[in-house]
Amino acid sequence: MSRYNSNRDNYSRHGDTFSPRKFEEYAYILDYIQNGKSSIVRMREGVIIHAIGEEHLTLLELLGISNEKFSIGERVYIGKDGREKIISVLGRLDYNHISQSAKNELPIVIEKIVNVNEKRFIDYFNSAQPMTPRVHSLELIPGIGKTYMKSILDERDKRKFESFSDLQNRTGLRDVTKLIAKRIYDEISGETRMNIFVRK
Repeated sequence: MSRYNSNRDNYSRHGDTFSPRKFEEYAYILDYIQNGKSSIVRMREGVIIHAIGEEHLTLLELLGISNEKFSIGERVYIGKDGREKIISVLGRLDYNHISQSAKNELPIVIEKIVNVNEKRFIDYFNSAQPMTPRVHSLELIPGIGKTYMKSILDERDKRKFESFSDLQNRTGLRDVTKLIAKRIYDEISGETRMNIFVRK
C-alpha cells in the first residue's frame, strides 16, 4: 500500500510531491467506522472515514468528529478552513485498501458526483482531442466507438453540448452518466493504462 505524508493535509507522497498541490474542498463518504484505527497515520483513532474527493476523484481517509452523525454518500467539506464534521484528511488510499463496503458504494457515489458536476463532464465532450492519428480521447470512455465518436465531433462542431440530455438527443448515445462513471471507476480501480478524469 502506498503511504502518504498526511500530517499537513497535503496529500504528498513520501519521496515526491504532486505539483502544483491542489486540495480537495469536498468529499463523498463511502464508508465509516465509529471506533476505527487509521491505516495511514499511526496512533490515530476515532471515526475513520473512507471517501472520494469531488474534484480530483482520489480516494481519501478522513478523521471525523466523534459526536457527529455521518451517512453513506454524504458530501462533507474537507477544505482548509471551516470544517464542521471532519478533523483532518489523513491521506490518500489506493483502491485495494478501502473497505469492501466502500468498494460496493463506489459506483453509486461516482454516478452521483458525475450528475452533480454535469458541466465539468460535458465540457470534456466539448473539448476532448485526438490522442494519436488513429485514437481519439473520446474513445477511452466505455461505449464510445468510431461511430459515436464521429457523431459527437460532428455535432459539437455545429454547436457545443449544453447538457447530458442535449448530448444524448443529438448523438443517440445513451446512459452518458453511467458511461463516464464506469470510466472513472476503472481508473480508480487500476484497470486503465492512463487516466483522463482521476488524478494520479
